[in-house]
Amino acid sequence: QVQLVESGGGLVQPGGSLRLSCGASGFTFENSAIGWFRQAPGKEREVFSCISTRDGSTYYADSVKGRFTISIDNAKKTVYLQMNNLKPEDTAVYYCALGAPGAVECRTGLGFRSWGQGTQVTVSS
Repeated sequence: QVQLVESGGGLVQPGGSLRLSCGASGFTFENSAIGWFRQAPGKEREVFSCISTRDGSTYYADSVKGRFTISIDNAKKTVYLQMNNLKPEDTAVYYCALGAPGAVECRTGLGFRSWGQGTQVTVSS
């Protein structure tokens, strides 16, 4: 069955960096859309980045553009999220999610159907 496993979260100071990983199994990784979502305490889950494993096209929300970079390693069936210049408002549980290319809306998060368990990112001094 579909499995997504996030890792790499932790505590970091403002201005610091983290790299999250999303390991995948149980589906055709090379023909998928992977989204990164986050949910801060008391707030709704929001999508902020997506990538097509088929053609490598990416999407970033304005809140992370220029600071976060999404990438894929098809051989390892893993999606990475490099997060630089982290801010306290980036504190959240981060999730990766799976959808079909062309069937998801990265701006709204619609169409993603399978989720990982999440990894906590805390940005604090």
